[in-house]
Amino acid sequence: MKKYESHSRLSTAAMRKLANESDDDVTLINLSDDIISFTTGGMQRMRQILTETGAAIVYSDYFSVNNEGSYSRHSLIDYQQGALRDDFDFGKTVMVDNHMMRKAIAETNKAYEAAGWYDLRLRLSRLGPIVHIIEPLYEASTDNSHSIEEGETQFKYVDPRNRTSQIEMEQVATNHLEALGALINPIQMQKIDISSSSFPVEASVIIPVRNRHATIADAVNSALSQDTTFDFNVIVIDNRSDDGTSEILSEIARHEQRLKIIDTTSLSGPAPGIGGCWNLGLNSPYCGRFAIQLDSDDVYSRSDTLELIVNKFREERCAMVIGSYTLTDFKGNPIPPGLIDHKEWTDHNGPNNALRINGLGAPRAFYTPIARKISFPDVSYGEDYAMGLAISRRYRIGRIYDSLYSCRRWEGNSDHALSEDRVNRNNLYKDRLRTTELLARIKTNRLI
Repeated sequence: MKKYESHSRLSTAAMRKLANESDDDVTLINLSDDIISFTTGGMQRMRQILTETGAAIVYSDYFSVNNEGSYSRHSLIDYQQGALRDDFDFGKTVMVDNHMMRKAIAETNKAYEAAGWYDLRLRLSRLGPIVHIIEPLYEASTDNSHSIEEGETQFKYVDPRNRTSQIEMEQVATNHLEALGALINPIQMQKIDISSSSFPVEASVIIPVRNRHATIADAVNSALSQDTTFDFNVIVIDNRSDDGTSEILSEIARHEQRLKIIDTTSLSGPAPGIGGCWNLGLNSPYCGRFAIQLDSDDVYSRSDTLELIVNKFREERCAMVIGSYTLTDFKGNPIPPGLIDHKEWTDHNGPNNALRINGLGAPRAFYTPIARKISFPDVSYGEDYAMGLAISRRYRIGRIYDSLYSCRRWEGNSDHALSEDRVNRNNLYKDRLRTTELLARIKTNRLI
């Protein structure tokens, strides 16, 4: 069995060389610069499961060893059909069936520098299952001396410095969707009649909140201070706050009739998630023609944000509008990587590339009748992504690439310094959303 390592180990050329030079039925592919040491019997266990299951790829949990010699176990998540993101974590090494690998390589008609492994594993997923072994079968020695800012890692797919590699990844993902019969033709997107139905106001800013006494006034006031040519209101769904947030909202509402408060304490059962709060706001009698997102610890960065969004709805007759935002600290100072504009979205392929990436951008805004029809899943992570995927399957999404919104990063953020277990749960959920959406698109295409 041959193990291949090189500087460009993720390129198509590296994958092809590895497949052609291997004289074994299985091949190890190292996915990082880490030094890999298998546990006793670990490699044999990998080979056993690969051969007995007929898998195309197997990967396992592992231990990492830092510079001080401390061990940490890394538990990975199961691969599924919707695990289409190019940064899916297989750990540090995988074992592949070499016969399937050679077949996949032979069908490759383009040489990728950054997306060779991504292309190969998607092709392999169409030839056989990808199996996760829930056992730590190796150790990986990791150099932790070079730290990377959390934001730089999380948003690397929108970093202009990575644009060339991201174009490759998009091409690979698009080809895979086409092979599965899941490719969406944006030309067929429906345009909506935004003049239908009557609403109490033209736009509503919807803010779900729970225990954000330090930030809620900033968020609400940034919405109320918007300069528009139309009537709007602000709907806050107070999700059982007990830290003074409710009192702050009540005080603002005493002087501001445009602030509408929905209190979830009147609901039986457990508190709803963020998606459930959104459904309450959308279906309330206060909701306007367009529902526009603002998180309870963020602020609009300009006074014409709502005007720009509503104008985009009117110009393009789209069902959803997504703007751009700037990552800042709590005081509003930009932090890396700064502007998140999602320019990887294109009108001709955005709905397809949406299945590869982990988010669509902010602020998000919805044509209320469409959002009511689809409805948000009642969760507190990925609810917006689920709505965006469902909309992008059927309707046009408008984009604004100027910064409209300041996303403030601080220790109180719900996604600040997440544990590995929490990251895994989040990624697993979004992969499931993609699996569901993938199946829906395949069905939609069969009916066309």
